[in-house]
Amino acid sequence: MEQSDETMTKPLIAFFENIISLNSGEKQLVNEYFKPRLYRKRQYILQQGDVCRYLNFVVRGCLRMYKVDEKGDIHIIQFAVENNLIADLGSLYSHTSSHFNIEALEDTMVLQIEHKDLFELYTQAPKFNRIFRVLIENAYIILQDRLLQNISSSAQERYLSFTKNYPHLLNRLPQTQIAAYMGITPEFLSKVKSELLRNGK
Repeated sequence: MEQSDETMTKPLIAFFENIISLNSGEKQLVNEYFKPRLYRKRQYILQQGDVCRYLNFVVRGCLRMYKVDEKGDIHIIQFAVENNLIADLGSLYSHTSSHFNIEALEDTMVLQIEHKDLFELYTQAPKFNRIFRVLIENAYIILQDRLLQNISSSAQERYLSFTKNYPHLLNRLPQTQIAAYMGITPEFLSKVKSELLRNGK
């Protein structure tokens, strides 16, 4: 099997080792199974209607996962920057058509693993099964928190939460993207920011 650049996989190995330490053989498996790929700005990793084939780890750059509704409005589900994973897990694991798009907002380098290779990785080193279980559990908790926030918090509260949880994205993303993530219009986001500024927040 062709190997990835070992330097390229160092951030991913460190990401995994935040959960469980890896031995040299397990690190080598990461080098073998995860393949680097560059996506240019506005290039798609996944388009709605296609089957999601890859789990992606962002080495550098920024991706967004979103859906376009029947009115043409964009609803952003997730941003992924350095040291983040992104995929439509439902499509990846069930081999069904995705409801989402994953698009590069910047030139973005990722490390990818195919679904079939992910299960081979679990077989060769069961430790990775435990690692991905923790990652998926954490992602589920984040999704629950965001769902609760969307149904129970004001736009101001959602924006303050965004600034707290993603301060590194505030100057990196256009306001249109942040507004789409929050589920409001850019004009309303500007109004929210003005009100917060007047109130000294």
